[in-house]
Amino acid sequence: MAFNKVGVIFLVMVICGMIILEGEVKRVEGCEQVCYEAAYMTCPSSASGEEHLSPACNCCLAPRGCTLYNSDGSTICSANN
Repeated sequence: MAFNKVGVIFLVMVICGMIILEGEVKRVEGCEQVCYEAAYMTCPSSASGEEHLSPACNCCLAPRGCTLYNSDGSTICSANN
């Protein structure tokens, strides 16, 4: 009888995990699943201005309006999310 309870609990946990993961997949749908090796990013803000910030993995994960750059200063992408 205890095995059946454990099995049911496990099944419920798997279903909940699938629901949570599906929500995450929808959140990044349409975004490239790649992590650029950006040197820095800039974001429009009165506080940071043109300060070089630690970069996000890609523009889908960066705050709106931020831009990721290579070490030579060339633009990788801009976040328009």
